[in-house]
Amino acid sequence: MTREALVVLAEGFEEIEAVTPIDVLRRAGVQVIVAGVGEEIVTGSHGIRLAADLKLEDYAGTPDAVVLPGGMPGAENLRRSEAVQRLVQRAASGGKLIAAICASPAVALSGAGLTEGRTVTCYPGFEKQLPAGAKHSTERVVKDGSLLTSRGPGTALEFALALVRELAGEETARRLSEGMIVRTP
Repeated sequence: MTREALVVLAEGFEEIEAVTPIDVLRRAGVQVIVAGVGEEIVTGSHGIRLAADLKLEDYAGTPDAVVLPGGMPGAENLRRSEAVQRLVQRAASGGKLIAAICASPAVALSGAGLTEGRTVTCYPGFEKQLPAGAKHSTERVVKDGSLLTSRGPGTALEFALALVRELAGEETARRLSEGMIVRTP
């Protein structure tokens, strides 16, 4: 059974944090759908434009994983989007994997109330935006139940491989890691 991951892009997203999970998940055989908030051509924080498969507002399903890249103002635009907030709430209530990197754990997920009582990591400095009930970690990738968070562009490959572990299994993650010559601890 093929697993489905929905990667959500909002204007100002961090390009590395979007493209890396899309690429690595597709290498793992995961069906990846790229959804743009309000539009199908979305511009990243460094001026790179990506074509989404569809507008998020046209997506009616519940994927096995929701992936939120960070970047500014991308994370803030994710927080402001009612469609994003409904999607992550629907995914959370269904026990689906919710993954966010960089500013998005603190900005987009905290805005949806999903970090309360959870251990998360985020881009340095954004931990100040976490609610009092969230526990901040400085680990590069943190999994707490169905919530997967990571720190920033430099951790995007580790984040993507953690997504692969969750959606396609440890053996697939190991094979990809070796094939891409990723140094593992």
